[in-house]
Amino acid sequence: MVKPLQGPNWVLLSLILLGVVAWLWLPVISLAPNRIVPGTPYTAFAVSEGGLFLALTSMLTMLMLGVAWLAWRATRKETWLALGTVVVLLALLPLWLAAAAAELAEPDLPQARITLGAAFWLLWFVLLLALIELRTRLGLSRPMGWLLLLPMMACWGLALWLWLEPLALLREYQARSEQFADALIIHLALVGAAVAASLILAIVGVLAMRRCSGLQRPGFAVLNFLQTIPSLALFGLLLAPLAWLGSQVAWLGALGVSGIGWAPAFLALLGYSLLPMVRNLHVALGAVDPAVIEAARGMGMSRRQVLLQARLPLALPVVVEGLRITTIQAIGLTAVAALIGAGGLGTFIFQGLGQAAMDMVLLGALPIIVLALVTDALFGTLSEWLRPGGEL
Repeated sequence: MVKPLQGPNWVLLSLILLGVVAWLWLPVISLAPNRIVPGTPYTAFAVSEGGLFLALTSMLTMLMLGVAWLAWRATRKETWLALGTVVVLLALLPLWLAAAAAELAEPDLPQARITLGAAFWLLWFVLLLALIELRTRLGLSRPMGWLLLLPMMACWGLALWLWLEPLALLREYQARSEQFADALIIHLALVGAAVAASLILAIVGVLAMRRCSGLQRPGFAVLNFLQTIPSLALFGLLLAPLAWLGSQVAWLGALGVSGIGWAPAFLALLGYSLLPMVRNLHVALGAVDPAVIEAARGMGMSRRQVLLQARLPLALPVVVEGLRITTIQAIGLTAVAALIGAGGLGTFIFQGLGQAAMDMVLLGALPIIVLALVTDALFGTLSEWLRPGGEL
């Protein structure tokens, strides 16, 4: 007899039941004849009343109910079965969407567009949370979690390539593919430059604080003050001085420094990135066991050798956590920089809001979410591996 892990998995059970309710009663997709006219919403079982599509919809529903039953049992065997079923559900969702697009397609309406409804987004999100819950419950590593997503990503790629041409989000991308590539590059460049500069300044600042303790209080006071200024207000404060500098200093003007564009965006991102970076680095270096430092000094190490060979290696996991927090924060804040002409993925968000085109908003928002999640996973894995005795 398989021994239960901890009784019923209430987290998984709640998530799956929420997904089932959304799947059965909320609109899953909507069909619009063109980009302007509002679409007609459809629930999962309202797309088609018969045929293979109805069987596929019923199978997805039964699989979700099966996961709920397995969550109630929650033995180790049932938990593994639930994990496999969730992986299958995530892989089947894009295939179901492709089948729904085929069912609703009308030859007389070549410009028809299919938009993902609230139920689809909610169910997808719920299943991903369920995957994380099951991976954690079974004690699987982060790389294994990424491997579990491969079937879903393969099915999404196949569906987008072969069958999902009417998907509104895909059509928005196709109409702006070159602009999207440029916006992604600008977004990544702003984030990378701000995070790299904040790391360098944080190292210099923390070393200065450690040498002269009197700098610690005013230094953190300034950084805390910068963090309290709203992003749009900070952009406004930088507009006038940067415009003046760009007009008065020739080489700054040649670099494109002005009141709008990349310069205020970079400085604002740098200002917001400094506090988490400096705080984590300061805490990491100060949290090293004093006995280790005394042992290093007893071995004849200089102050520089103690820092590079003792303090920094032991503090590295916490430093990486600071990099993770700072980078994720910068990825989100860079979207706002589009308001001052800095470019980036936020351009699509604000253009979509201005045109009431939610698919264009998603064209900018979804890559930002994906970038943040990938960054969190990569830095989290690296931090875990760098910890003493850590494993991937």
